Amino acid sequence: MSGLGSRFNSFKRTNVILQHLRLSAHTDAAGEVLLERRGCAGVITLNRPKALNALNLSMIRQIYPQLKKWEQDPETFLIIIKGAGEKAFCAGGDIREVVKGDRKISQDFFREEYVLNNAIDSCQKPYIAFIHGITMGGGVGLSVHGLFRVATEKSLFAMPETAIGFRLKGRDVYRAGIATHFVDSEKLSLLEEDLLSLKSPSKEKIADVLETYHAKSKVDEGKAFALEEHLGRINSCFSANTVEQIIENLQQDGSPFALEQLKVINKMSPTSLKITLRQLTEGSSKTLKDVLTMEYRLSQACVGGHDFPEGVRAVLIDKDQSPKWKPASLAEVTDEAVSSYFKSLGSNDLKL
Repeated sequence: MSGLGSRFNSFKRTNVILQHLRLSAHTDAAGEVLLERRGCAGVITLNRPKALNALNLSMIRQIYPQLKKWEQDPETFLIIIKGAGEKAFCAGGDIREVVKGDRKISQDFFREEYVLNNAIDSCQKPYIAFIHGITMGGGVGLSVHGLFRVATEKSLFAMPETAIGFRLKGRDVYRAGIATHFVDSEKLSLLEEDLLSLKSPSKEKIADVLETYHAKSKVDEGKAFALEEHLGRINSCFSANTVEQIIENLQQDGSPFALEQLKVINKMSPTSLKITLRQLTEGSSKTLKDVLTMEYRLSQACVGGHDFPEGVRAVLIDKDQSPKWKPASLAEVTDEAVSSYFKSLGSNDLKL
């Protein structure tokens, strides 16, 4: 897990996944998400398996009103969201739309995506996400804000926007606190049937069913948490208040793990690195609504800036993997420049 080879392979995998999203055939909008009332539940199925169930604006616009209806329906006791096929829950937002579309598309996509994320967080009915397979970016938003998240040994969880740190796999998604339960993938359809057949279940009864399956899961039961051996180093190196100090800490540490992180950081957009650190620092004490408001401001500033389109060009369009960042060094990214990304959008701010 800590070898440079595995790091390179994880980059290759991310690029393959992202290219898969870009090259996927467009399916009919009506069939891109299935919304069904089954048993005691409302079931959302992200239905773009060839695109790894990437989330687009038309899907968001179908899911949101249905979620609100089920929330008010006295006959709907829980909501399940899952992905079609075996490869992915949801590999992220369909960034082709954002990059190729006009500015209004990027405004609408991020605004409506974050409104949906907030609706999932505040949903009055138990919301269960089956994060089986690839779960990245926008797929994280559709799952982590819900009450229950079920991982399997095939879960692959990542936020590829920064490409820093490990991808979490399988039981580690549960050990890191992202999933609330872990279930062997071969039992997932049985779990779904048991949930659907419940009669007017309470939240506690739903939790009992999930807990029963979790307790019986055997895959990777005795395997150590992949990050365990690195936690002390992560905490000491990354607790600094500036990106420059983090880099200095990693250089001074000098371990293979630290040098590996440096190699990754040095490839990243200097502007994005500084924005991300501030975002994490500020976000840690904010409510979800305030975080989403901040995120929306950042999304609009980034889409309108230089580095986001350039990163998409380098990874998805020309595939030369050689983005030309502007500014090109951390020293050139001023505090004022970073602050400009966090500025209020006035009447265009996200309204939740």
